[in-house]
Amino acid sequence: MTDPIVLGVDIGGSHITVMGVNLHRKALLHSMVNRRHVDCHASADSILGTWAEALMDVISQLPGNTVKGIGFAMPGPFDYPEGIAHFKGVMKYDNLNNVPVREEIYQRLQLARDIPVRFLNDATCFAIGEAWLGPSANYTRTMAITLGTGFGSAFLDHGIPVEKGNEVPESGCVYHLPFGNSNADDHFSSRWFKRIYEERFSRESCGVKEMSAEAEHNPEVQAIFTEFGQNLGNFLAPWLVRFQAGCLTIGGNISRGYHLFGQPFRTALRSHNCDTEVFLSVLGEDAAIAGSARLTDDDFYLRLPFISNK
Repeated sequence: MTDPIVLGVDIGGSHITVMGVNLHRKALLHSMVNRRHVDCHASADSILGTWAEALMDVISQLPGNTVKGIGFAMPGPFDYPEGIAHFKGVMKYDNLNNVPVREEIYQRLQLARDIPVRFLNDATCFAIGEAWLGPSANYTRTMAITLGTGFGSAFLDHGIPVEKGNEVPESGCVYHLPFGNSNADDHFSSRWFKRIYEERFSRESCGVKEMSAEAEHNPEVQAIFTEFGQNLGNFLAPWLVRFQAGCLTIGGNISRGYHLFGQPFRTALRSHNCDTEVFLSVLGEDAAIAGSARLTDDDFYLRLPFISNK
C-alpha cells in the first residue's frame, strides 16, 4: 500500500515552495517540488492564484492526484488556527488582509473538507522541522532562530513549541524584546548590518552576502560581524539558560556568514555560563517545509499550544 503524501508549503516574501512529504517515512520528496516567484504587492486574487497553481502542480504528481493534507509555514501577522491573514502595514501581502486563506485554498483546489489545511508561523515551522529531521532531534529541549530580514525564534520541548511560562517570552518570540537602544529585531537582522555598514563607511551596503565577502579581506568589515556575534550571544544566553536548551539551531540567510561571527558568539555564550550546543541548519528552507508538513498529522497538531489550550 502506498504511503499517504502530504504537502509542505513555505511562504516567503517573494516566493512559494511546495514539496511532497511522506510523513510515515519522514522523507522529503525532492522530486515533487514547485517553487514560484510571488509578487507580494499584487492583488489578493493574483497571489492566491499563484499559490494555487504551485499547489496543483505538485498534487498532479501524486498517486491518483490525491493529497492527504497541506501545511503552510506562513509569516505573520496571521490567525493560524482560523487560517485568516492579517497582513497590514508589513510591506508584504497587504492585499490579503482579512482574507480567509484556508477557505480560498479549499475552493481553488476543490479539496474535500476532510483534508486538513493548516497554518503555523514560518519560524516555528523551521524549528519543528529541525527538531524532527535535523541534529536537534537528539535533544529534549531546543531553541531555533532564523536570521534574515527579520529575527525569528521558537522554543521546543520534545519537538512541541513552548509559548507560555516563565522559561520563554510570550509566544516564544524574542524579536520584540528590548536590546540596545531599540529591540532585538533591529539588531539581529539584515537591517542592522546595512545601517552599521553605511554609518561606518559612508557608502551604501549591497547586502550581508556582499559584506561577508568583503570581510574576508577587510578587518573593519570583519569587526561588524564580530560585534554582531557578541551582541547575539549576550542577548540569547539568558534565554537559553532559563529554558535549559540542549541545543540551538541557527538558520536564515545571515547564518551563511557564521564563520565570521561564530567564535565571538560562542565566547559570549560561555561568558554567561551557557553551554548550549550550537548547530547551523543543515536543512535550510527544507526545515520549514518539513515543519509545515507535520501540521497535517493530527497527533502532532493537537499537541500544539494554541490547540491544546482551548
